[in-house]
Formats: sequence, C-alpha cells, structure tokens
Amino acid sequence: MEYRKLRVIISGGGTGGHIFPAISIANALKEANPETEILFVGADGKMEMEKVPAAGYKIVGLPIVGLQRQLNLHNIINDLKVPFKLLASSRKAKKVLKEFKPEIAVGVGGYASGPLLKAAQKLGIPTLLQEQNGFAGLTNKLLGGKADCICVAYEGMERFFPKDKIVMTGNPIRSDIVPATVQMVHDGIEYYRLNPGMDHILILGGSLGSGTLNNAMKAWIEAGCPGGENTEVLWQCGKYYKAGVDAFMEEMKAKGMNLENIHHTDFIGRMDLAYAMADVVISRSGASTVSELCAAGKASIFVPSPNVAEDHQTHNAMALVRKDAALIVKDADAVKDLMPTALALIKDEERIQTLEKNISALALTDAGRTIVDEIYKVLDR
Repeated sequence: MEYRKLRVIISGGGTGGHIFPAISIANALKEANPETEILFVGADGKMEMEKVPAAGYKIVGLPIVGLQRQLNLHNIINDLKVPFKLLASSRKAKKVLKEFKPEIAVGVGGYASGPLLKAAQKLGIPTLLQEQNGFAGLTNKLLGGKADCICVAYEGMERFFPKDKIVMTGNPIRSDIVPATVQMVHDGIEYYRLNPGMDHILILGGSLGSGTLNNAMKAWIEAGCPGGENTEVLWQCGKYYKAGVDAFMEEMKAKGMNLENIHHTDFIGRMDLAYAMADVVISRSGASTVSELCAAGKASIFVPSPNVAEDHQTHNAMALVRKDAALIVKDADAVKDLMPTALALIKDEERIQTLEKNISALALTDAGRTIVDEIYKVLDR
C-alpha cells in the first residue's frame, strides 16, 4: 500500500485508556508517512491537554464536559451546564474542521470525540472509530451508524455497530511492550532496584490510581504481609493517592514494620521494564492495559473498576477469564481476597505458565499499523 501524505484529526480522551491509543495511532500514521499532518482535539482541562503535547502533537481543547455519575449539588450544577457546553463545543468543532481541512477524522472514544466526529459526519468528512472496550462506549455507539469504519479489539461487537463496518484490529499499544527476554527481566529488576532472588508482583491502578487496590495493599501490610516472605511488590499508587500512601508507609515503619520489599510510586515511566520483571500483575482492566498485558504475555489478576460507564472493565476482563487467560477479583472483595489470590498464584508455577500461554495467544500486536491501513482504505473508497 502507498502511504501518501494525509491531513488527519484525532479526537477523544479523558483517561489514559483513550489518550495512549490515540497517540499510538498518530505515531503509526507518522511512521507510514512522516509528512502526514495530525491535529488532536480533546476536552479542556483533561489529561490529553498535557499528554498529547508531551508526545509532540498539537491539540485543540473543546469546552465539553460529561454527565456525572454521582448525585450531589456540585454534579447537578455541572450537569445543568452540559447542553450549553455541548453547543459551544459543536460550534468550535465545526470551526476547527473548516480551518484544518482534514481528509479524515478518527475518534477514539470519550465524550470529547462526540462533537468533533458528529460535525465531521455532517460536513461529509470520512470518519473512523476505534473502540477499545468489549462493551462499546456511548459516544462511539451514537457515532457508529454513520462512521465509515469501526476498528475493534473484541469479538461480538456487532451487538453495537453495523457488522459490515467492523474490522478486528486490536488496541494500539506502545511498541516497546513485548514478551520479556532474559535481558529485559534483568534490566527491569536492576532499573527498579529489586532483589533478583525474590518473586515480583506489579500493581497498576491505571492512569489515575485506584483507591481499591491501594486499600487492598494497606490491609495486607497492616496484617503483617502474610505469605509475602519471598515477594517484592512494585506498587503504582497514583498521583492522587501518593501523599496518603506516603503517610501510611511512614506510620507503618514507625510501628517497627520492615517494608523494604514494598516499593510504591505515583507513576511508572518504564512500563516495558515493569512488565518484564513482574511474575504476576495486578491491575484494573482498562482496555489499553489489557491489550498491553496480552502483548507482554503476563499472568494477570484483574480487579475491574465499578466506576466506569456501562461496566466496561468487567466485560474486558471476562473476555480473558472465559479463555483461562487471566484471573478476576471483584472490586468489593479486593481488600480481603486480592493479595491472598496473588500470593497463591505466584507460588503456582504451572498455573502461571498456563495463564501466560493463553493471554499471549490473544495478543494483536500490530494494531496501530492495521488501523492506519484501514484509514487509507476508507480514503481510497
């Protein structure tokens, strides 16, 4: 296929689960043709406004906000503003499209992509959607009928979209996430200053951190870390929770606890090395993380977040659990059951090997380039 220079708008965001696939698609477009021009459109005040420029791309923010799930005075006031912000976002989206003149608009989900993709469809600009989850998000479901192509990562998505528009591509992930070599394992242990003679658990709470996973760790530590005599933990607690976890750890040390085998941090930069050194990974089941764990081939325990729309994360996790490719612990049971489950797994080498084999079989590692090919196919049509 000839990859000619394009003008592309990519829209969506709100969480890392939308932003990082969007950046991966942009990177794949640039690899196909370095002269391709790309503009991102996100939501003012959301993390894409920081992460996208850090990746080297221009972004325009819309004043869009989403409906709040919890009922309180602040959220009620916020929801009353939604129609006005939606109207303002639609006007700005139309203006951006007319000024940038993209050949195609790509939507990666999240409410920020709604006004932009809707305006593009009204203006006759081709649109491609990328749905990361096993249960389609509301924005993509609303846009799917008029989209030219819908790239998905899970089977059975004809429940949500026209079957003839669906292409199984997988989720685009960072290119450095691959099955660990012996050298990568060594480098990961050295980079994170771990003990090579111990087992290693990696705990990931997503881009914003997870109160449930943090509370499960705290409960285990308070109990004296039972069963963890030969285990080190690399614990990503999240920026929002870091100060509280710092204070907790100092309190436990003041009580005489030896916590040298527990390493907590708000953010993990070298995720490739973190995956490489881990024997077992505990994680929320956001779509991007699930795809990365498939690519890394890691024995994983998922704790789906109950705080996401339409219970996406449970659908994502169960797609693997049904194929004996991962374990699941319910959010409500995590404080009691999560660490005992992880420690039982880390001692069962045969079970780890089965999970690693089955999760690796589900990996779709070239999703970014496949989506780029679909973009060019849409334009060729």
